[in-house]
Amino acid sequence: MKIAVLGAGAWGTALALAFSSRHSVRLWTWQAAHAAAMNAARENVEFLPGHALPADLTVSADMALAVADADLAIVATPMSGLRGTVGVLAGRLPFLWVCKGLEAGTGLLPHQVVEQGGNAALCGALTGPSFAEEVAKGMPTAVTLASRDLAFARDMAEALHTPRLRIYANDDIVGAEVGGAVKNVLAIATGLCDGLGLGLNARAALMTRGLAEITRFGTALGGKRETFMGLAGLGDMILTCTGDLSRNRRVGLALSSGRPVEVIQRELGHVAEGVMTAREVLRRAAELGVEMPITEAVCAVLDGRIKAAETVERLMGRDTKTE
Repeated sequence: MKIAVLGAGAWGTALALAFSSRHSVRLWTWQAAHAAAMNAARENVEFLPGHALPADLTVSADMALAVADADLAIVATPMSGLRGTVGVLAGRLPFLWVCKGLEAGTGLLPHQVVEQGGNAALCGALTGPSFAEEVAKGMPTAVTLASRDLAFARDMAEALHTPRLRIYANDDIVGAEVGGAVKNVLAIATGLCDGLGLGLNARAALMTRGLAEITRFGTALGGKRETFMGLAGLGDMILTCTGDLSRNRRVGLALSSGRPVEVIQRELGHVAEGVMTAREVLRRAAELGVEMPITEAVCAVLDGRIKAAETVERLMGRDTKTE
């Protein structure tokens, strides 16, 4: 199969490396200078250093060239780039997206952004507990491929799996996307918790109640409860909340010291989707009448309305209730 990976950040590059063992892969970046640097060094020094690109992996800044004769496109841009990239595809070939979050300003999930653009191609979300660095190294990973068309999800899962990357098909695209989006908000919260030195008991409580938030929000949007107990929900949350490779967790750790979020994001050098997603999740939750106290506390810290240490009192001081 010929695959065009659109987006040469860490995750797009890692997927290009993983799939190149079985397929012909072209990797697209929107910056000509970035493409030239990758071709010269034969690695992505900027976003995924230390991983050599196979000789037959093509890197280009020409999207028309990247998708020419492709059987599948994988959109690996940040959430902010999904709408424009999918629009260029114009329904000409099946595609997947790997971004996680809600679109800034609209609060739409990725599949809603795709549907709003009128793209009628077979499509779906590839999501789940997966750090780019470990996938690039060929370490064992299991993820979910969710699509409204279950036959398409199964076909793509079969075509894309590798000995070290196991893919499970799922038809609950809402649940899969909500799990991938809200876990980034919870990773900021657990980073705050750990940065403040609140202990493992507090982290366990935070993650458990955070999963309850994900489930309440996701089911209100039409997701299936069982999805949140799987790879796209619980699995992704555990990884992102506890793994030190998590960008969103690192944002929370830095916030615990009182540093402004704008400075933290600039120094991070990568997109931490949880920062923007937190505000969109809270807005949509309010519209749905869904209570999300952890997300609310994260937003208050991000917006500078309360100090990091005050989030503990805010959450622990809530009225008691049955679980």
